[in-house]
Amino acid sequence: MTYAIAGTRAAPATPDPLHLSAAFWLAAMLLAQWAFFYYIAAFYGASIANGDLEAWNRLAAFGRKPYVPGDTFGNAAFAGHALGAGIVAVAGALQLIPQVRARFPRFHRWNGRVFLVTVLTLSLSGFYLVWIRGTSPSTLDSLGTTTNGVLIVGFAAAAWLAIRRRDLRAHRAWAMRLYLVSNGQWFLRVGVFAYFVLAKAAGSTPSFADGFFQFWKFGCFLVPLAILQLYLYASHRGSPAVRGVAAGVLVGATLVMLLGAAVFGVLCLKIIAGEPLSI
Repeated sequence: MTYAIAGTRAAPATPDPLHLSAAFWLAAMLLAQWAFFYYIAAFYGASIANGDLEAWNRLAAFGRKPYVPGDTFGNAAFAGHALGAGIVAVAGALQLIPQVRARFPRFHRWNGRVFLVTVLTLSLSGFYLVWIRGTSPSTLDSLGTTTNGVLIVGFAAAAWLAIRRRDLRAHRAWAMRLYLVSNGQWFLRVGVFAYFVLAKAAGSTPSFADGFFQFWKFGCFLVPLAILQLYLYASHRGSPAVRGVAAGVLVGATLVMLLGAAVFGVLCLKIIAGEPLSI
């Protein structure tokens, strides 16, 4: 979400708070995404390599049983979906780094193509898993995931059409939107764990019946999009006051994201180790 990624004007000699907050978000996102890739490789990758697909049902504590005995096609689709998320974590993170794009433009283009094909494939497999295999725990979950997938397809088309027109500024903006919605299910998990920690810190007793969870099924991709839109507006034409507000919002969102990612990371380590799961 830096000025280089979003295609805004060149950075001033002394970075202002908006650019610094974007750099903070970028560093946090890279760290969290590569940690997420480790989880995917260590849990899903290892279980597939060892033929221990039943290990996936360690997620039953959260209402999900991805492995279905005898469902070869469905299990294969889920495996591809999980491993594809790892590709998105790595390829997408590399697309965010301005230095990679500037020094290795050919790699940036091919990596972008891999990312684009992967997210489109994940969207299609996600539609199958949700509406045919029935992996979502509720209709509202299914609708949220489907809306997320439709946005991925739409933003991918917009990013591709923009680069075909050689409109780099529009392409980078659409590519950023695509990256955020492609990580919608990751934001879903990070937001859930951040909410539990913050609610407990505030003295309440959070539960999955809370209204936040109904909102976050859609908010997990709509809120990041709204923050990005605020950042783009502030970068292009915002007054100093607007830029300050955008910087503050971005820093606050990044801190919450880091909190949720840290708690989610601890849970992921427990899943990998086969330990009992709890929030």
